[in-house]
Amino acid sequence: MHKQKVVILGGGVGGIVTANRLAKLLPEETEIVLIEKNKDHSFAASYLWLMVNKRTPQQITSQLRQLVDKRVNILFEEVKQIDVESKIISTGKSKINFDYLVIALGAELDKTHLDKQQYGVHNFFTFDGAAKLNDDLQNFRGGNVSIVISSLPYKCPGAPYEGAMLIADFLKNKQLQNNVTVNLYTPEPLPLPVAGPALGNSVKEVMVSKGIGFHPLSQLTSVNYEERKIEFASGNSINYDLLVIVPSHKAPAVVLQSGLVDESGWIPVNKDTLETKHNNVFAIGDITSITIPGRWQPDKPMKLPKAGVFAHSQALTVSEIIASKIVGKESKEIFCGDGFCMLEVGEDLAGFAYGDFYGSPHPDVKLKRLGKIWHWGKVLFEKWWLAPIGFTKELYKQLMIIGSKLFGVQIKL
Repeated sequence: MHKQKVVILGGGVGGIVTANRLAKLLPEETEIVLIEKNKDHSFAASYLWLMVNKRTPQQITSQLRQLVDKRVNILFEEVKQIDVESKIISTGKSKINFDYLVIALGAELDKTHLDKQQYGVHNFFTFDGAAKLNDDLQNFRGGNVSIVISSLPYKCPGAPYEGAMLIADFLKNKQLQNNVTVNLYTPEPLPLPVAGPALGNSVKEVMVSKGIGFHPLSQLTSVNYEERKIEFASGNSINYDLLVIVPSHKAPAVVLQSGLVDESGWIPVNKDTLETKHNNVFAIGDITSITIPGRWQPDKPMKLPKAGVFAHSQALTVSEIIASKIVGKESKEIFCGDGFCMLEVGEDLAGFAYGDFYGSPHPDVKLKRLGKIWHWGKVLFEKWWLAPIGFTKELYKQLMIIGSKLFGVQIKL
């Protein structure tokens, strides 16, 4: 009898959740393989705290092996080729056959601006970038801090706005507020446009109340590093002392070469099952392209945001579907498009945005009142995520489930 094998590419949020859920659902004779090039895993949601000195690198890092069920075979290798026709994954060391494939390789960042720290250019979308930005913020003595979203899409739609507010809060605590201006520039019309104008305006009002300049519909065209000058498509230009850039995002080269991407440069999937055009080949998380109803112009559909919460939920859905197929049961499991975000605003306060991103005629997303409880909810989530598999992790999980019910929200873990 053929022994079934599930191969998962990528050890980020989607890959870890898929591996652990399948380990609970699948019979022992089914092989589960996770392929990830890095042995250490850092929690990306905490990079913003690392940036403003609220975390050390050690506090947001764990060995991947500790986070993944022991029955899962982890290959610490880099994926070099995805051959869905032959059902073979090639790495620098191995060739791995699969019966079911889950692609969770995430988005890569354009490196154009990522090595220009000597010119005051930083980012908080990488572990090293957040750590280096922390160093410069610690030594910052005043001037213009500009946060610039270089292009769309980018992962974690709230991150640039959280970053601006946390930076402003950090500099205020250093008593530099009178010597500093903080401005955010984006090609978007409002913060988190997929969520609609009500939520976007709420986030904008919080930013303005903190003295942060908000500049919508500002498309970056170039950065003159020597002059520390930014040019926009409108013809406007500004000078900066510290530039925090949200770099362009793209699919990894191995995915682009796989024949799975469409004209968007991402992998199209069935919005309910996350299956690609190839049978038993699934994609989840940032690497996917999922169309949702338009928010600003109904005749112009939008894309589901790239966010860890969706990778997490999609991983649970795909795991249930794969397990049902392997054991020969019918699955009614679908990804429903629900999502949430704990939006940090500084001063240990956060808001909680949640809703149905598959809603019709457009996504239905709401923002709960700012409070410390949402900040501590994010802290608890961080502790749960980085806890090794075992009793402590299960305890954190139960605390979050109980807390979510008490505050009238529902989360899937």
